[in-house]
Formats: sequence, structure tokens, C-alpha cells
Amino acid sequence: MKIATTPMCHEILRLAGVSEYHIIKDGMYEDMDVAVVLSETETHDDTSTLYIKLKINTFHQIEDSIKLVSERLGTEPIKEDIDAGLSNQQRDENRGIRVKTYSQFLSEIAEDMGFTIVNDESYDYLIYPDYLREELEKKIQVAGESAVELPSHKNAPQNPVKRAQLRYQILESRTCMKH
Repeated sequence: MKIATTPMCHEILRLAGVSEYHIIKDGMYEDMDVAVVLSETETHDDTSTLYIKLKINTFHQIEDSIKLVSERLGTEPIKEDIDAGLSNQQRDENRGIRVKTYSQFLSEIAEDMGFTIVNDESYDYLIYPDYLREELEKKIQVAGESAVELPSHKNAPQNPVKRAQLRYQILESRTCMKH
């Protein structure tokens, strides 16, 4: 079976116990039996390739993706690596912290960490991705110290576990310590 993945998903395959796969950067999966890609990846139905689409923004999504790949491909996950890299980041004490987010992936992370998401100006913290810095400049100035910038995919590690660890660490250090 020929398996392919994107550079951003290959760590999921490794953690799922898949030992042989191709990393494809150009999105051309025609000669592959299975392609593991990000959920937002546009795929073509005119091939015989089976696509496994993953969401890997939060620790819970990463764990679910590892399980999905392992089940679909009949492999055994590398438990010790998973336990070392992932931790339960859900925090009930964050429920009282109100955040306003400016992207879907940030909303998913905030929810996973236990924050209360608001859509108005009653937030404690304004969380935005680096690629919206200029567009949100005035709102960021108003928020002052309560504005928290998180790196987008292009400015964070490709490894989804390291990327999630970085983002969670930034949010924890900027929000949880002040409450």
C-alpha cells in the first residue's frame, strides 16, 4: 500500500505507527493508495486515492488524528512518544477567562484550554493570529497588554505536537498566570 502525507501531517503518521510513507509537498497524490492531509485540503474525487483528512490544531485533535490513522491503516500507535509529547491541557480554572478570537484554529485551541469564548468586547484577552496583525492594529492597541498574538502555520513548527505546545505555552504564559 502506497501512503502519502503532507509535511504538516507526517508526525501524526509516525506517532500512529506508520513506518513507510511518502511526504508530498505538491499535493499530487494520484499514484497513492492513501493520502493523509489536513482537513481543509481540497481533494479531487477523480482519483482512486483514499483521503484521510485530519484536524491537528489542539492536543485533543492530535490525539484523535493519531487514533484515526492507526485504526484506518491497522497500525499500533507509539504510546510512549504520544505520552511524552501530549498532555491534557483542558483546564477548568480557565472557564472564567473570557477570550475573543480571530480565527477558527484559535477558537479551537481556546475551547480546548477551557476558556470562555465571547464575540463582543467583554473579553479579558484578545487572541489573534500573526497574519492579522496589521488588519487588527487598532483593536490590538485598544486591548493593550490583553492582546495575545499566536503564530500561524507558516511561523510555527511544522510538527503539529511542537506547534501545539508552542501555542498553548504562549497562551498559558500570557493568560493563566495573571488570573
